Amino acid sequence: MSGVTRFGVSLDEHLLAQFDRVIARKGYTNRSEAIRDLIRESLVREQWELGSDEVVGTLTLVYNHEVRDLTDKLTDLQHAHYKAIVSALHVHLDPHHCLEVLVLRGKAKELKSVADRLIGTRGVRHGTFSATAEGRALG
Repeated sequence: MSGVTRFGVSLDEHLLAQFDRVIARKGYTNRSEAIRDLIRESLVREQWELGSDEVVGTLTLVYNHEVRDLTDKLTDLQHAHYKAIVSALHVHLDPHHCLEVLVLRGKAKELKSVADRLIGTRGVRHGTFSATAEGRALG
């Protein structure tokens, strides 16, 4: 890491103790690493809110493939947004249910829209969207 700058942070003792418990539980070796991750998280959130940069995310769907036309609808939606969907993983959970994990890349507004449409498709039992940013945007 070149160009490292050290700075001080003043915190209430109780807040610092809570922070230390969290970073210990998560396995951080020091406060600096934890603070760097908090800053990166804030930068990613801002990048998504601004919506103008290239971003990435994952969409996880669980659905019953026996729901009438659901598989076709999901496939049609994915094909309609083929430029945003970089990769897909399909897992058979049991004789009736499937898990699909999609990797998306593009403008934040578009990816949110694609995720919402897929999650909102009748027959999808559960869906989560996890937004992140490309590595180069995080320094």
